[in-house]
Amino acid sequence: MFYTLQGEGAQSGRAAVFCRFSGCNLWSGLERDREKSACPFCDTDFVGVNGPGGGKYSSAKVVADAIKALWPAAITTKQVPYVVFTGGEPLLQLDEALVTELHSVGFEVAVETNGSLEAPKGIDWLCVSPKDQMELKITRGDELKLLYPQQALPPEKFNSLNFKHFFLQPIDNKITDDNIAKTVEYCLLHPQWRISMQIHKILHID
Repeated sequence: MFYTLQGEGAQSGRAAVFCRFSGCNLWSGLERDREKSACPFCDTDFVGVNGPGGGKYSSAKVVADAIKALWPAAITTKQVPYVVFTGGEPLLQLDEALVTELHSVGFEVAVETNGSLEAPKGIDWLCVSPKDQMELKITRGDELKLLYPQQALPPEKFNSLNFKHFFLQPIDNKITDDNIAKTVEYCLLHPQWRISMQIHKILHID
């Protein structure tokens, strides 16, 4: 758990507490399994619980209190405290009880998920990032963020889904510049889609 700025999508630049769950249902997170996974471009370490604020927590209330403690007490504006649940795959662990506890302490709750699992009730901002080799269980939400380009997942496959925002995010790998150029070209030709850049990497923050 850590306090930072959201670096991607429609909420880019917004202050948030990030809560990163360990574990994913699409690959182990181990380098030896990367090339066989549905998302070999994954840039997140979600193995183990030894990161900042990491550990195992006994109840939804304990987790909510830990998240609340990371929101700076000095902030006196009317900005609603914001928490982003991510992973790995957060919906392997996030449940309605935790969402309810966070609402009770004033937080707006966001989730970044691959969309292969049903989401609990009460989530305020739902971002779905589909991956290959999986059934998409969540077909509506606030934003659909597709890593681009993926030969098996053309953007047009998702055009008719019920999302408020559609983002293409260039895959960050050995040919990032080429991926950016292709993403720009696609968004210019298909204005339903907007480009999402990972500004946290540009700013060198978590």
